[in-house]
Amino acid sequence: MNHSQQQRFNYLYEQHLTNLRLQGKRPATIDAYSRAVRRISAYFDKSPDGLTTADLKDYFNSLIQTHSWSTVKIDRNGLQFFYR
Repeated sequence: MNHSQQQRFNYLYEQHLTNLRLQGKRPATIDAYSRAVRRISAYFDKSPDGLTTADLKDYFNSLIQTHSWSTVKIDRNGLQFFYR
């Protein structure tokens, strides 16, 4: 990510963490959901707010092949929370 993209990601990531805390999520849930956002951002090297449906399908197809099903479900839940 370039500098402005990184700043955008940092802002969205902090908002995500704040929203998780305000929802009363447990620390383990906050950790898992925030990891999902970091993981997908690293995979595409861009902020998740600019991803398309095709990008998400590609990401989850890759994730299914490399991680456990529980990780896939946690990432799905974390990203659903991010996009709300």
